[in-house]
Parts: sequence; structure tokens; C-alpha cells
Amino acid sequence: MRRITRIATVGIASAALALSATACGGKKSSDASSSPSESGQKSAAIAYDIGGRGDQSFNDAAYAGLKKAETDLKIKGAEAEPTDGEGEADKVQRLTELARKGNNPVIGVGFAYAPAIKKVAAKFPDTTFAIIDDTSVTGPNIANLVFNEEQGSYLAGVAAAKVSKTGTVGFIGGVEVPLIKKFEAGFTQGVKDTNPNAKVLSQYLTQPPNFEGFAKPDLGKAAAQGQIDAGADVVYAAAGLAGSGAIEAASAKGKWAIGVDSDQYNQAGLAKYKDSILTSVTKDVEDSVFNVIKSVQDGKPTTGEIRYGLDKDGVGLADSNPKYKAMTDVTAAVEKAKADIIAKKIEVKTAP
Repeated sequence: MRRITRIATVGIASAALALSATACGGKKSSDASSSPSESGQKSAAIAYDIGGRGDQSFNDAAYAGLKKAETDLKIKGAEAEPTDGEGEADKVQRLTELARKGNNPVIGVGFAYAPAIKKVAAKFPDTTFAIIDDTSVTGPNIANLVFNEEQGSYLAGVAAAKVSKTGTVGFIGGVEVPLIKKFEAGFTQGVKDTNPNAKVLSQYLTQPPNFEGFAKPDLGKAAAQGQIDAGADVVYAAAGLAGSGAIEAASAKGKWAIGVDSDQYNQAGLAKYKDSILTSVTKDVEDSVFNVIKSVQDGKPTTGEIRYGLDKDGVGLADSNPKYKAMTDVTAAVEKAKADIIAKKIEVKTAP
């Protein structure tokens, strides 16, 4: 039987978050006081990013990797949730607790964990730490799991430009940070390379240090409604849990939405809106998490930068929606763009 150890509980800020967490299949709890070392079972842990498990996107993809490791590698998994308004000290404490309990590796989901991982990894040299979406912190026991998000976003831009009837499409970023600007840059370039006359409306939900733009569906919904009112008939949101609000808004108006990180057409919590999800820009967070766990279990821990791009199917464009699959002119344009990026005929920008 699968066993998950919960370390902390996220404060649920809205009914939407509660519903999405429920749709994810529920969060299984068990006694966090017994450490893996006491039971003799090998273990791995992930510390979630803003929004926590149940976001139907980034965090859920990481959870899928842990779940796969539990099944395939017969390990014990531990999860730790963020808390509202937390600071670096909270992250340090969370990672320290996970490492002290004998979890190896300990994986921080998201660039916000960088300062904390730098501090904690130095104190636990025999534990492998991994961080997703960051290369700023390095060390002999740190693995940096990063992706070419701009490449997948370029393909989304091609698809958006091809299906748009108004010539206006929208991009919504959760928080204006360099990582999310990669999504914007690739998307805008893909749109413009496909239709130079197209208009891209870009908007960020919050500015750092306010990271609620990754956690508040109402913010994404309002932004998408505004872009649709301004003529956009395709909206692409790179905003974590907030992106579900953008998908809801697009569905209500009969417009197309483009998902992010996970194949959101197949996310149970978004089933009500799935027919409006044209496609999703995927990041293989699941396999990146599984692979680093397996490397530790194999006795050959992976460290340093591990990059996932189109050439390794580390990023891509989902084709789960039958309507998208049926658009042969769109899918052909996307496949050509993918081949050209891999062949380096197209260089995708990483900043707008």
C-alpha cells in the first residue's frame, strides 16, 4: 500500500484550492513522527512550491514523480507543503526536517527554494538535494533540474496564432520573474513568427516579493476575462494554480485556453473546462523527479545541471484534446516548428 508522510499542511486560501486538491484524489496522511531510518525503508521527499499539491499543474507533476518512485522503486515518500506568507527561514526549517528524518534525496519544487537549499545542503553533505527550475545554487550534492520552457511556449504560440480568428491572443504570467518571462518570450515569438500581424496581450498577476500570482485562481480568471474582452480568443497562462482561473474564464466565454506544466486537459480538477483546453505546454517534471530519486537509490546520485528540452522530450505540447488532433494544419505547423528548433534553425528567445 502506498504510504505518504505529510510534514506540513498548506493553508487553503480559497474554495477553488480545496476543490482542486480534492479532485487530485485526496491527500493521504500518516504519522510524521517516525523517520524512514527507524523503519529501515529508503525514502525520498519533496517540498512543494506555492499552491501546494492539488494545483493541477507544477506541484502535481512533481507529486506524480514521487508516486512513480514509490511504486517502481518501493521507497517511502514524504511531502511537505508551503504555508501562507512564509519566509526563507520556514523553507530552511522544512528542508532541514526532511533531511534529518533520513530522506534522500530531498527535492525543492521551484526556484523559491534556492537560498534554503544552499544553506541546508551544506549541513547534510551525504544527502542529495535537488531543486527544480533553478541553477543559481550549486554544490557537490545539489542537482539542478531545469527546462527549456521557452521552446514549448514557442510551439504554443504557433498553435495560438494558427487557431486565432481575431488575431489577438493573451499571455498571463503568474509573477514577473525571469523564469516566467521565458514562457512569455517563447510564446510571443511563436505567435509573431506564425502571424506577424497578430497582437499578443501580456499581463503579470503580481510582482515579487508578492507570489500570490501563482496561487490565486481569481486573479487568473479576472486577467483572462480582461484579455478576452479586449479581443483575445486564445489565452495562455503560466501561473500555477492561478492558471485554472484563466482556463475557467476562457471556457465561460467559449474561447481557447492553453494549459501549462502538466497536460491540463487530463487533470480531473479541470474536467469541467477540458473541451476549452486546446493544448498544454508540458514540462517533464514527473520524470525529472523520478530520475533523481532513482539515481540516489542506484548509488550514483545525479548532481549538477540536468536540462530537459524539446530534443529530449523534456518539454512539449500535449495533444490529448481530440479537437486539437483534428486540426491537421495546426499540428503540422507545430511539428515543423519543433523540428526546426531541435535542428537549431530557430533560436528561441529566453526574454521578451
